[in-house]
Amino acid sequence: MKALKIILKILLFASLMLIHSAAASYGESSPSRSGLINFVSWNKSSPLFSIERSKNKNYIQYEVRLVENSDLPDSSPVTVYWVLENGGQEQLTSIERKFAYGIDSQEKLEENRFRIHLVALKDRDIIVEKMNGSYRAVVSINGKQSILERIFVESKERLTGLPKVLYIDLFGRTIEKGFLMRERIIPH
Repeated sequence: MKALKIILKILLFASLMLIHSAAASYGESSPSRSGLINFVSWNKSSPLFSIERSKNKNYIQYEVRLVENSDLPDSSPVTVYWVLENGGQEQLTSIERKFAYGIDSQEKLEENRFRIHLVALKDRDIIVEKMNGSYRAVVSINGKQSILERIFVESKERLTGLPKVLYIDLFGRTIEKGFLMRERIIPH
């Protein structure tokens, strides 16, 4: 049963990548969306990291919402949305949030410090905290605590039309000395 759930998640993720790939080829929004939206942020927002894909130039942006005094709200401070090739922004669909790019959990650890887990990287703790005046996403990359800057997903079209994820690269810089870090994750 567990293997079936994993296979279904992979197929759903691959389907979502195909939909976005096809829509981007025509410079359009995906058919499951109601169109471009303008985001109204709280008082402010600050980017954390993004997920880029080999399929097209659309990417997924993760950012923190800020309230007064540049503090994080008490619940769900991290938001996620698409940034399209044409510069527009779109919300994730409920399927994308649940099975591909969404945030699985956001746990407040202390004032202005949260632990989040992404749907696609449930086994990685990502700590969102203020460092040198800006909020950063801190994650282990190759065993070193690093500031996560971006994630890259390489995929390949299959005969079925659904893409297969070949690997996921995490990019960042070590907290201590700012050395560039990269870790490749190959899905099973």
